[in-house]
Amino acid sequence: MEARKRRYALLTDGYLADRHAKTAHGMLRYAQDDVVAIVDARFAGCPLLDVLPALQQSKTAARHRDVTIVPSVADALRFSPTSLLVGVATAGGVLPPHFRAHILEAIDAGLEIVSGLHEFLADDPELVRRAQRSGASLWDVRRPPATIPLFSGAAYDVPQIVVLAVGSDCAVGKKSTMIELAAAARAAGDRAEFIATGQTGIMISGKGIVVDRVISDFVSGAAEQLVLGVEPGAQYALVEGQGSIVHPAYAAVTLGLLYGCAPDMLVLCHQAGRTTVEDFDIRVPSLSVLRETYEALLAPIKPAACVAVALNTDSLSDDQARACIAETKAEMALPADDVVRFGAERLWKAIRDAGRDLTKSAPRTQAAGLSSKAR
Repeated sequence: MEARKRRYALLTDGYLADRHAKTAHGMLRYAQDDVVAIVDARFAGCPLLDVLPALQQSKTAARHRDVTIVPSVADALRFSPTSLLVGVATAGGVLPPHFRAHILEAIDAGLEIVSGLHEFLADDPELVRRAQRSGASLWDVRRPPATIPLFSGAAYDVPQIVVLAVGSDCAVGKKSTMIELAAAARAAGDRAEFIATGQTGIMISGKGIVVDRVISDFVSGAAEQLVLGVEPGAQYALVEGQGSIVHPAYAAVTLGLLYGCAPDMLVLCHQAGRTTVEDFDIRVPSLSVLRETYEALLAPIKPAACVAVALNTDSLSDDQARACIAETKAEMALPADDVVRFGAERLWKAIRDAGRDLTKSAPRTQAAGLSSKAR
């Protein structure tokens, strides 16, 4: 990612209120750069908080709550954006066909186009030609580094306490939880670094690897490289999780992260009220079963305990959310909270307290002898 200040227009046309616009939602909450407009004809002219009332719950989203929703790129240009960001994460990472006209218009206006989709802009001949003509640039955030080594076992020896977010499903708050925890750590005087493993996290933090784009043999190696790349002065590495171990499409990425970042502890993330894996008729296990499953998977290699539960309660009232949190604490015998809604201080204290008693040690068998070549 080029280190420069951006002014983003977010492209969500028709998706803004949908969970598939989670890239846009993440940027509205956590973007370090300015978000100056949202291109969405369906919601043009509506107050943003009417469309996304959950933003009202988030302190971190305060600076972007008044962003104007406009119907077209031409209208967005009035706000002097430098970049048009494709704000959706569709199934399979495919560009919605009607987005193409918006992107071409932005390219012709000389804007940088930023996309986290699997369908790469720079592989599209027409987009490349038009960008060359106008001087626009194309940034495919999901494109992985050219070379990623196999997992080596070096992650077992990092000095930082590695905390991984795991979840009951996709889009339950794993990224938000780790960003909020990193902010709570800094406020408490601790040195914690958020580790991005997905496209939106990279757009927010400025670095990382989108692990779901990495060849399967190298996912654990990519996760290991991210942990090895933590700033030397950091005490904690807070790793953004991906997918869920019970998700039939994405569990492989979850497992690669579990083993590759070699966590010392886990934070279990769940959206209150979600009972089935989205898009699949598969029941989400109880939180206690999920905890046991994640811990059991790690136990033979490098044991790590779940030390807290982060709940996404944005569909509940304040009273309902507090009741849900209390029930979860009792059920799990663990600290639980909604870190976006009520702050991350209590869960950060739980992590810090667990870290004080942690003795880092390598597993009996390390992977140091693995070849760096693909099988």
